[in-house]
Amino acid sequence: MSDYWVYAGLAGDTDPGRFLSAGLYRSRNGDGPWQSLADAFDRPPRVRAILTNPETPGDVLIGAEDGIWRSNNAGETWRRLSAPAPELAVWSLTRHPTKPKTLLAGYEPSTIYQSDDDGETWSKLPLSISFPDVTLHPEPLPKRILSIAIDPQQPSDWYAGIEVGGLARSTDSGRTWASIIDGLYVNEDAVDIHSVAVDPLRRGVVTIATRIGLFQSTDRGEHWRHLNVPKLRPQGSYCRALVRLARDSKTMFAAGGNDFDGDKGALFVSRDAGENWRVADLGLAAKTTLFAIAIDPRRPDNLFCTTKVGQVFRSYDCGVTWKVNALPPGAGHVFSLAAG
Repeated sequence: MSDYWVYAGLAGDTDPGRFLSAGLYRSRNGDGPWQSLADAFDRPPRVRAILTNPETPGDVLIGAEDGIWRSNNAGETWRRLSAPAPELAVWSLTRHPTKPKTLLAGYEPSTIYQSDDDGETWSKLPLSISFPDVTLHPEPLPKRILSIAIDPQQPSDWYAGIEVGGLARSTDSGRTWASIIDGLYVNEDAVDIHSVAVDPLRRGVVTIATRIGLFQSTDRGEHWRHLNVPKLRPQGSYCRALVRLARDSKTMFAAGGNDFDGDKGALFVSRDAGENWRVADLGLAAKTTLFAIAIDPRRPDNLFCTTKVGQVFRSYDCGVTWKVNALPPGAGHVFSLAAG
């Protein structure tokens, strides 16, 4: 097996009073010792998003509190790109599935920037949408773009998952947007969206991870149904990250737990497009909610997931068996994970 890297970023929530960490680590092949990359920066970055390049090993981007950084040598050295510094944080990074030089970055407050030249220049997209009223009253809740997904079967369809603000959709490659989740809610649970994933093989099939589990649409977000994910608390499991396999889109993995600051985590697995779910046997109890999942884009049988406290689990057989490769003691509040 040729070498690759797994990256783990430390951060935290941006709400006042929340605990914050900073740092960036890498492990060769996901089973080697973790190396800190913090010394490559003037100060350790708070990393909430990591994006590798399946076509260029060693090319990796991170989203930090002061903007977007790139390394072309697997993290040895970094340069800051021209993307604007966020008011609070960069939360998500996405590469277009059919135009690999097109990159998207999700910010807080809710903003999306686009680059069509592989990160050299960036422009702000017109994300003018109305948020669900339940997220605005009695007082406005923070709005951040935690996830962006593009439908490979209809590349003009873009989705942006907003915590806490619902789901935005563009049907014209980001030129115009509309909020497509609103309704008669008693609280904001269902519009607290942490991740959005599209089916790479079936047009218009969209799945979202929320504070109360997973929901799925088969008509580009017009209608939704609640998926039967095992409940780790009565109102539904807190689900943070979600991925579908590119070669077998019926296989899905969701990272979750019993709360944002939960003391119980789980990796949920479905092999039938979300109809049935089970909790994966990770070989060791997850001490907190699982916060991130990564798939090596060049070796899709290699999967990784992590708890907030740095229990990084790895599987080389598409999630059948797992082993742990924990981050060094004290490396906590892991918010991002990537492989490549």
